[in-house]
Amino acid sequence: MARYTGPVCRLCRREGMKLYLKGEKCYTDKCPFEKRPYPPGQHGRARRKLTQYAIQLRSKQTMKRIYGILEKQFRNYFVKAQKMAGDTRENLVRFVESRLDNVVYRMGFAVNRRQARQLVNHGHFLVNGKKVDIPSYLLKPGDVVEVRERSRDIQPIKDAIEFNRDKNRVPWIEVDYDNYKGTYLRHPKLEEVTDLPVDVQTIVEFYSR
Repeated sequence: MARYTGPVCRLCRREGMKLYLKGEKCYTDKCPFEKRPYPPGQHGRARRKLTQYAIQLRSKQTMKRIYGILEKQFRNYFVKAQKMAGDTRENLVRFVESRLDNVVYRMGFAVNRRQARQLVNHGHFLVNGKKVDIPSYLLKPGDVVEVRERSRDIQPIKDAIEFNRDKNRVPWIEVDYDNYKGTYLRHPKLEEVTDLPVDVQTIVEFYSR
Protein backbone atom coordinates (compact mmCIF):
# COMPACT_ATOMS: atom_id res chain seq x y z
CA MET A 1 0.00 0.00 0.00
CA ALA A 2 1.45 3.38 -1.05
CA ARG A 3 1.99 5.87 1.74
CA TYR A 4 4.32 8.69 2.74
CA THR A 5 7.12 7.42 4.99
CA GLY A 6 9.27 10.53 5.34
CA PRO A 7 9.49 13.00 8.27
CA VAL A 8 6.02 14.46 8.78
CA CYS A 9 7.22 17.65 10.49
CA ARG A 10 8.91 18.53 7.20
CA LEU A 11 5.45 18.60 5.60
CA CYS A 12 4.24 21.23 8.07
CA ARG A 13 7.28 23.39 7.32
CA ARG A 14 6.72 22.98 3.58
CA GLU A 15 3.13 24.23 3.86
CA GLY A 16 4.01 27.03 6.27
CA MET A 17 1.53 25.94 8.94
CA LYS A 18 0.98 23.30 11.58
CA LEU A 19 -0.88 20.34 10.11
CA TYR A 20 -0.99 18.53 13.49
CA LEU A 21 0.34 15.28 12.03
CA LYS A 22 2.11 14.07 15.19
CA GLY A 23 -0.63 14.44 17.78
CA GLU A 24 0.37 15.65 21.24
CA LYS A 25 3.87 16.79 20.19
CA CYS A 26 2.32 19.41 17.89
CA TYR A 27 0.86 21.18 20.94
CA THR A 28 4.22 21.51 22.75
CA ASP A 29 7.33 23.67 22.31
CA LYS A 30 9.14 20.54 21.06
CA CYS A 31 7.34 20.87 17.73
CA PRO A 32 10.01 21.47 15.02
CA PHE A 33 7.72 24.02 13.34
CA GLU A 34 8.04 26.24 16.43
CA LYS A 35 11.82 26.31 15.99
CA ARG A 36 11.95 26.50 12.18
CA PRO A 37 8.70 27.96 10.80
CA TYR A 38 10.01 28.20 7.25
CA PRO A 39 10.19 25.73 4.32
CA PRO A 40 12.96 23.09 4.38
CA GLY A 41 15.98 23.34 2.10
CA GLN A 42 18.76 25.87 1.56
CA HIS A 43 16.38 28.49 0.14
CA GLY A 44 13.72 27.98 2.80
CA ARG A 45 14.26 31.36 4.46
CA ALA A 46 13.90 33.29 1.20
CA ARG A 47 10.66 35.24 0.84
CA ARG A 48 8.79 34.61 -2.37
CA LYS A 49 5.54 35.98 -3.71
CA LEU A 50 3.33 33.05 -4.69
CA THR A 51 1.67 32.98 -8.10
CA GLN A 52 -1.99 31.98 -8.40
CA TYR A 53 -0.87 28.54 -9.58
CA ALA A 54 1.41 28.17 -6.56
CA ILE A 55 -1.43 29.12 -4.20
CA GLN A 56 -3.67 26.48 -5.79
CA LEU A 57 -0.90 23.87 -5.64
CA ARG A 58 -0.10 24.56 -2.00
CA SER A 59 -3.80 24.31 -1.08
CA LYS A 60 -4.05 20.94 -2.80
CA GLN A 61 -0.85 19.65 -1.18
CA THR A 62 -1.93 20.87 2.25
CA MET A 63 -5.29 19.12 2.10
CA LYS A 64 -3.71 15.89 0.84
CA ARG A 65 -1.17 15.92 3.65
CA ILE A 66 -3.68 16.69 6.37
CA TYR A 67 -5.72 13.61 5.44
CA GLY A 68 -2.69 11.44 4.55
CA ILE A 69 -3.78 10.80 0.95
CA LEU A 70 -1.49 10.42 -2.05
CA GLU A 71 -2.04 12.17 -5.38
CA LYS A 72 -3.73 9.42 -7.40
CA GLN A 73 -6.42 8.72 -4.81
CA PHE A 74 -6.99 12.41 -4.06
CA ARG A 75 -7.46 13.18 -7.74
CA ASN A 76 -9.91 10.26 -8.02
CA TYR A 77 -11.91 11.79 -5.18
CA PHE A 78 -12.01 15.10 -7.06
CA VAL A 79 -13.18 13.45 -10.30
CA LYS A 80 -15.99 11.67 -8.44
CA ALA A 81 -16.89 14.84 -6.52
CA GLN A 82 -17.12 16.79 -9.77
CA LYS A 83 -19.47 14.25 -11.32
CA MET A 84 -21.80 14.18 -8.32
CA ALA A 85 -24.76 16.52 -7.95
CA GLY A 86 -24.19 19.50 -5.69
CA ASP A 87 -21.18 21.63 -4.72
CA THR A 88 -17.90 20.03 -5.88
CA ARG A 89 -16.07 21.54 -2.89
CA GLU A 90 -18.48 20.02 -0.39
CA ASN A 91 -18.46 16.69 -2.21
CA LEU A 92 -14.65 16.57 -2.06
CA VAL A 93 -14.64 17.30 1.67
CA ARG A 94 -17.33 14.65 2.10
CA PHE A 95 -15.08 11.99 0.54
CA VAL A 96 -12.05 12.70 2.73
CA GLU A 97 -14.09 13.17 5.91
CA SER A 98 -15.98 9.87 5.50
CA ARG A 99 -12.79 7.78 5.25
CA LEU A 100 -12.57 5.27 8.09
CA ASP A 101 -9.12 6.40 9.24
CA ASN A 102 -10.30 10.01 9.44
CA VAL A 103 -13.48 9.06 11.33
CA VAL A 104 -11.47 6.99 13.83
CA TYR A 105 -9.32 10.09 14.41
CA ARG A 106 -12.36 12.38 14.64
CA MET A 107 -13.95 10.06 17.19
CA GLY A 108 -10.83 10.34 19.36
CA PHE A 109 -9.62 6.73 19.19
CA ALA A 110 -6.28 7.94 17.78
CA VAL A 111 -4.21 11.06 18.45
CA ASN A 112 -3.65 11.76 14.75
CA ARG A 113 -4.74 10.44 11.35
CA ARG A 114 -1.46 8.62 10.81
CA GLN A 115 -1.97 6.58 13.97
CA ALA A 116 -5.62 6.01 13.04
CA ARG A 117 -4.54 4.63 9.66
CA GLN A 118 -2.15 2.20 11.36
CA LEU A 119 -4.75 1.05 13.88
CA VAL A 120 -7.29 0.42 11.11
CA ASN A 121 -4.67 -1.45 9.06
CA HIS A 122 -4.05 -3.74 12.02
CA GLY A 123 -7.72 -4.66 12.23
CA HIS A 124 -8.62 -3.04 15.56
CA PHE A 125 -11.99 -1.65 14.42
CA LEU A 126 -15.40 -2.95 13.43
CA VAL A 127 -17.90 -1.19 11.18
CA ASN A 128 -21.47 -2.28 11.84
CA GLY A 129 -20.12 -5.35 13.64
CA LYS A 130 -17.72 -6.45 10.87
CA LYS A 131 -13.94 -6.05 10.87
CA VAL A 132 -12.71 -3.49 8.34
CA ASP A 133 -8.97 -2.99 7.87
CA ILE A 134 -9.06 -0.61 4.90
CA PRO A 135 -8.25 2.99 5.97
CA SER A 136 -9.89 4.45 2.83
CA TYR A 137 -13.18 2.62 3.44
CA LEU A 138 -15.95 5.22 3.03
CA LEU A 139 -18.59 5.33 5.74
CA LYS A 140 -22.26 6.02 5.17
CA PRO A 141 -24.55 7.99 7.50
CA GLY A 142 -25.62 5.76 10.37
CA ASP A 143 -22.54 3.49 10.27
CA VAL A 144 -21.27 2.47 13.71
CA VAL A 145 -17.51 2.26 14.31
CA GLU A 146 -16.39 0.21 17.29
CA VAL A 147 -13.08 -0.82 18.83
CA ARG A 148 -12.81 -4.61 18.78
CA GLU A 149 -13.25 -6.22 22.21
CA ARG A 150 -9.74 -7.65 22.29
CA SER A 151 -8.23 -4.31 21.20
CA ARG A 152 -9.67 -2.17 23.99
CA ASP A 153 -6.63 -2.59 26.23
CA ILE A 154 -4.16 -1.46 23.58
CA GLN A 155 -2.22 1.43 25.09
CA PRO A 156 -2.32 3.83 22.11
CA ILE A 157 -6.13 3.60 22.02
CA LYS A 158 -6.44 4.07 25.79
CA ASP A 159 -4.04 7.04 25.66
CA ALA A 160 -5.96 8.60 22.77
CA ILE A 161 -9.28 8.31 24.59
CA GLU A 162 -7.74 9.88 27.70
CA PHE A 163 -6.29 12.71 25.58
CA ASN A 164 -9.54 13.35 23.69
CA ARG A 165 -12.26 12.55 26.24
CA ASP A 166 -12.96 16.15 27.27
CA LYS A 167 -12.57 17.69 23.83
CA ASN A 168 -15.49 18.87 21.74
CA ARG A 169 -16.42 16.51 18.93
CA VAL A 170 -17.60 17.52 15.48
CA PRO A 171 -21.42 17.65 15.11
CA TRP A 172 -21.63 14.93 12.45
CA ILE A 173 -20.13 12.31 14.76
CA GLU A 174 -21.39 10.86 18.05
CA VAL A 175 -19.04 9.04 20.44
CA ASP A 176 -19.60 6.74 23.42
CA TYR A 177 -16.20 6.23 25.03
CA ASP A 178 -17.55 3.97 27.77
CA ASN A 179 -18.56 1.44 25.11
CA TYR A 180 -15.66 2.17 22.74
CA LYS A 181 -17.91 3.06 19.84
CA GLY A 182 -19.16 5.96 17.79
CA THR A 183 -21.65 6.71 15.03
CA TYR A 184 -21.07 8.57 11.78
CA LEU A 185 -24.34 10.48 11.89
CA ARG A 186 -24.20 12.30 8.56
CA HIS A 187 -21.88 13.84 6.01
CA PRO A 188 -20.47 17.20 7.10
CA LYS A 189 -21.24 20.50 5.45
CA LEU A 190 -18.31 22.44 4.04
CA GLU A 191 -18.61 25.28 6.53
CA GLU A 192 -18.64 22.84 9.47
CA VAL A 193 -15.10 21.60 8.79
CA THR A 194 -13.57 24.61 10.51
CA ASP A 195 -10.14 23.05 11.09
CA LEU A 196 -9.38 22.71 7.37
CA PRO A 197 -6.98 25.64 6.76
CA VAL A 198 -7.38 25.81 2.97
CA ASP A 199 -9.76 27.36 0.48
CA VAL A 200 -11.19 24.27 -1.23
CA GLN A 201 -12.23 26.43 -4.19
CA THR A 202 -8.54 26.86 -5.12
CA ILE A 203 -8.22 23.06 -5.30
CA VAL A 204 -11.21 22.90 -7.65
CA GLU A 205 -9.55 25.56 -9.78
CA PHE A 206 -6.24 23.66 -9.77
CA TYR A 207 -7.78 20.44 -11.10
CA SER A 208 -10.05 22.32 -13.51
CA ARG A 209 -7.19 24.00 -15.38
